[in-house]
This record gives sequence, C-alpha cells and structure tokens, in this order.
Amino acid sequence: MAESETDQGERTEEPSQRRLQEARERGQVPRSRELVTFATTFGGAAVLFAGGTSLAAHLAGILRNGLTFGAADLDSVGAMGAALTRGAGAATIALLPLFGALIALIALGGIAVGGWNFSTSAFAPDFSRLSPASGLRRVFGLQGFTEVVKDLLKVVIVGGVCAGIAVHVFADVLSLGGMSPDAAIGRGARLLGWALLALSASLAPVALVDVPLQIFQFHRSLRMTRQELRDEAKETEGRPETRQRIRQMQQQVARRRMMQRVPQADVVIANPTHFAVALKYDPKKMRAPRVLAKGVDLVALNIRRIAEENRVPVFESPKLARALHRSTDLDREIPPGLYTAVAQVLSYVFRLRTLSATAAARLKRPEPVLGEEFADV
Repeated sequence: MAESETDQGERTEEPSQRRLQEARERGQVPRSRELVTFATTFGGAAVLFAGGTSLAAHLAGILRNGLTFGAADLDSVGAMGAALTRGAGAATIALLPLFGALIALIALGGIAVGGWNFSTSAFAPDFSRLSPASGLRRVFGLQGFTEVVKDLLKVVIVGGVCAGIAVHVFADVLSLGGMSPDAAIGRGARLLGWALLALSASLAPVALVDVPLQIFQFHRSLRMTRQELRDEAKETEGRPETRQRIRQMQQQVARRRMMQRVPQADVVIANPTHFAVALKYDPKKMRAPRVLAKGVDLVALNIRRIAEENRVPVFESPKLARALHRSTDLDREIPPGLYTAVAQVLSYVFRLRTLSATAAARLKRPEPVLGEEFADV
C-alpha cells in the first residue's frame, strides 16, 4: 500500500518527451535571465569599447553644433527647438549600431537556453500567479532560495569588481579635469569601456551557475509520478482492444495485398485443404523460387480459388506444401533443402504449358523429393 501511494503521489520520474512538448506548446521553456544580462552588458561594453572614442567625439560634435547659434537665430522663436530636433535625430542615428547590437544580444541570450519558441498560450492570463499561497511557495521554496543565493553571489562578485575598478581608475578620473574637452571625452570613453567590460565579465560566473540551474529547475517542475507515466503510455499506445483491432486491420490489408499477387505465381503447391503456397521463379531476377503467398485453412482455400480463376496450376503435395509454409516467409526465397523438390514441380508445370491437352494428360506426375532436414514434416 505504501509503495502504491508513493508511486501515485511523489513526482520522482523524469518528464516524458510528450510532457516536454506540451510544456513547450504552452510557452514553458527554460530561460536564464542572468545569461541575458551578461550577454547584453558584455556585448554593449565591447561595442562601446571598440567604437567608444569615435562615438563620443561624434556625440560631442552634435552637442557643440546644437549649442551654436548665430545672431539671426536669436531672433527666431523656433530656432532652439529646431536645433534640438536636429541634434536628437543625429544622436539617435549615431547610437543605432549600439542599440542594434544590444537588441541582437538580448534576443540571442534569450534563445540560447530553450531555443526559439512562440506560443499564444503564453499571452493568456494565469490567475494562479495571484494566489498568495503559490507566491509564498515561490518565495520560501527552492526557487526562492536559489534566487537569494544568486543575488548574494552577484553582490559579492560585482561589488568586489566594482570596488577594484574604482581604486584602479581613481587617479585617471581625477586627471580628466586637466585635459582638453576632446581629450577628456576620448579618455573617459575608454575608461568607461574598460570598466563596463570588467563589470560584465564579473557576471559570467553567475551566468554559468544559472544556466544549468534553470534547466534543472525546469525539468524538476515537470517531473511525473509513475502513475502519470503509465496513464500517458496507455494514451499513447492505446488500449489493448484498440491495439488488437489495429493489428487485425493491418493483417487484413497485408492478406489482401498477398492475394493480389497470387495471379502472378507460376504454381500453387497445396495439400487438399489445409496448406497452400504460391511460388514464382524468374531465372533472370531470382537465385531461387520465391514465395508470393501462403496460408492455411480458409486462406489456403482462397489462394487455391484465386489460382484456379486465373489459370495458375495447382500442384497437390502435402509434405512439400507443409515444408514450404513452415520454412519460408513471404517474399523470401525457398531454402536449399527444397530446391530439388520445387525444381521437379516447376519443370513439370513448365512442360505442361508446351504440350497439348492429350499429351499433358499422359505426362507422368513427379513425386517431389525433400531434403533430409524436412523428412519429418
């Protein structure tokens, strides 16, 4: 009883492929916010470091032009507004490469874990998130604990790196006051780029911890009980009655196809009622005669009936018919132990085709000789 309750209540089994697919259709995939943060900050810092000097100089030029007015502009009411509009447009165009890189990095960081997924179900309201009980479970559960640990880790790492950067660049920042504006802007941009690179690099350990953690928590949230696995297997495979019905239908289709090949046979070897095997032999395509159809009882009678309707010779040999039926599958060549016996029958059948009815009636019927392995058939 205890084992049964455990099987039904505890989610100890890994999620099945079907459960993972259903979760994906609902928009539930593992995501790492820490990876997105790291990719965005590090990529933005790299772009700013690579082109920060020229970008800063360009923005300084835009600011300078926006604050330069002629005597005529002072008499115009809309001069300052027009200058502001021109400056804002030029600054936006100058910042487009940085914005484009950040957007691309956010998208790549989002799909790096879990892949691309779009689901309209994710837009549906989920009122369970408004439940105080579920909120408390998230806060005081394993997920809340891991979030607290990650936040503390970020505070320690990022705070330590930030303090180290402040100490390292303190003298350089003070020296900016003695430089010309252009030189100070360029030097400040480089210092800012280095600082952002160092800060973003400090987020890498947090991201490396968060990615496998998010994947583990995602799979953990989808774990199943053993009863759920059994129920899913039943739904996937179908009930025994349904599977049996499907097998019966498949057998009927296969039997119908087999019967359609009987008219192509060279001979049907049978005993009076129980066994029938249709053989085909083409020396140009086959190494040995091949079984086109076979069956017992009613199937055997149908094979004989179709053969007679299509003028396919029926040769009665109980031992040979049983040996062929038991030893050879459909579309397979007969075993070497039956070569001699089948060759005697085919030779007799092919000879009948060349003789008149009177001569065929006088032709002696062969007695097929089976190999030693078929002596007890």
